[in-house]
Amino acid sequence: MPVRKRDPEGRQRSKVLVLVDESNVGSSVRTAGRGLDWLKLRDFLAGPNTGRELIEMVVYAGLPPAIPLWQEERDKKNKFMHWLRSNGFMVVTKDGSPAEEGHYKANVDVMMAIDAIELSIEMRPDVVILVTGDADFAYLATKLRRHGIRVEVASVAANLGNTLRSAANDVIDLAPLFRTFELMKTQDAGPPAQRARQQQRRTRPRFRAVQPRDGGDARA
Repeated sequence: MPVRKRDPEGRQRSKVLVLVDESNVGSSVRTAGRGLDWLKLRDFLAGPNTGRELIEMVVYAGLPPAIPLWQEERDKKNKFMHWLRSNGFMVVTKDGSPAEEGHYKANVDVMMAIDAIELSIEMRPDVVILVTGDADFAYLATKLRRHGIRVEVASVAANLGNTLRSAANDVIDLAPLFRTFELMKTQDAGPPAQRARQQQRRTRPRFRAVQPRDGGDARA
């Protein structure tokens, strides 16, 4: 059985499992006009200075649909997922499907909830941190607490559902951390498909109107 790490004062560190709803936290940080710094987020929640031992930080993310309109964004998202994995994050993805114009949907809630139970049984954390404000995870928080696991929710007040807030042992306010992130570039705002269409309009070649000769019709 592995020996539990201790902090500099000799106290045993709590083992922490962090589960991240990438879409939810991404939306919150974009609303604040910032870009998400994943390394800072990890250190803030369970870094060396927190007195906790991080078992795993699992990121659940939806991928853009595998269709031509979304291919460029899908490639970018996959590249980012590779970066997360290369930096020690565990990543779970789900293929999305087209929704209303300029958007897609890829609900990872069920995957995250099932994994939360299974990983908690296998890894036996003292604390599970749910990085989401989605009230649909309220029952999951209650279920984990029934197993003797402390549940903390990391979100911002404006994006945190009341039922999830009351179901958790504690709430970690991410707003102060978000203010330390870099400001988001203007061109990064807006739905990806909308940005792609705007780019297409900007790069569309312009043609001179053909002047009619001898009073003829200018149309081909």
